[in-house]
Amino acid sequence: MKILLVNKFYYNRGGDCMVTLNTEHVLSEHGHNVAVFSMRYPQNLSHAWEHDFASEVKFDGSMADKFKAMARTMGWGNIKASVARVLYDFNPEVVHLHNVHSYLSPLVARYAHERGCRVVWTLHDYKLLCPSYACLRGGKPCELCFSHKWHVLAGRCMKGSMAASAIAWIEAMKWSRRRLERYVDTFVCPSQFMADKMAQGGFDRSKLQVLNNFVTHMPDEVLSAAEREDYYCYVGRLSAEKGVGSLLQAASCLPHQLVVAGSGPMEQELREKYARCSNIEFRGHLSHEQVADLLSRARLSVIPSECYDNNPLSVAESLCAGTPVVGADMGGIPELIDDESGVIFPSGQVNALMDAVSMAMLHRWDNAAIAQSARNRFSDEAHYQRLLAIYQGRKQ
Repeated sequence: MKILLVNKFYYNRGGDCMVTLNTEHVLSEHGHNVAVFSMRYPQNLSHAWEHDFASEVKFDGSMADKFKAMARTMGWGNIKASVARVLYDFNPEVVHLHNVHSYLSPLVARYAHERGCRVVWTLHDYKLLCPSYACLRGGKPCELCFSHKWHVLAGRCMKGSMAASAIAWIEAMKWSRRRLERYVDTFVCPSQFMADKMAQGGFDRSKLQVLNNFVTHMPDEVLSAAEREDYYCYVGRLSAEKGVGSLLQAASCLPHQLVVAGSGPMEQELREKYARCSNIEFRGHLSHEQVADLLSRARLSVIPSECYDNNPLSVAESLCAGTPVVGADMGGIPELIDDESGVIFPSGQVNALMDAVSMAMLHRWDNAAIAQSARNRFSDEAHYQRLLAIYQGRKQ
């Protein structure tokens, strides 16, 4: 099949980019003809189709730059020619969208649909339900915009700015649910939680399919409990909605060693606040290989999210390493963990988090069984077979 993958960046910038790059690799290995459409960006990887990429836009430059960026969100300007060109030059059978808002445009879905392509869209966030992406207001989960998008204006939800929130509202009105449902054959939801929220927001359930993200690189061997080091870890963004504030508050009262891997807006604040806690170690941003090594040697990992986390790759990566997970009961996290692979605790409750970590550190886990079950579920081959069925329009 000729498949066009679409994502706004083409380098390992975040989860959406990693999934796009991994999907390209898996499809190519199975003999498909794969092209990529993205935005030109200095950090992008080189690609044979980069000459057809859309021009770069910037939301933090001059007023002219900001105007061009705002036009891009509406599908105006030279994005039309860029989309038309790549569709004409490559002539795909399937167009698979990932993260396209703002720096590209849902215009890709419209043009692909009009050319008779099958259009599949993997949802990495809640943008189609919440104009500010995160389903948060005042640090708490919010679903007001599921029914009325004007709430993004009332709450100044986009970066606390009325101007940014107005752009987000206009974009949501331009690319409405009814319009996008006409253009898209299947919305791929990485969690059942997301599929249920999409249906709650009015999307047609017949167009929603659940398909977890997948893991491509797994450790060659799974360490037993006796071979592991005496620490637990957090891997992810250091921001309030990820629950790291609650995690470090809990960790400071526990005797166990916590290793924190990642960066983000709270990094400096947390480093300063817990500088005297000898049992908390900050390692900053780590490479993929370093993260894999950290997870494989840990007694357990913690995902303390206080937002609607969709389908965190860090959970799947931890389980594939045979490392159990203490996870918050938020978003799609509970779908990934059972009694044999981890512990679920009430999100945002520090005492409950402390109890869950203490219990998990003392429990005798079957690390090999955790890894085997996860590798069957999150393997690239299992993902490919289900994705191929979606491309072919087969119900699962």
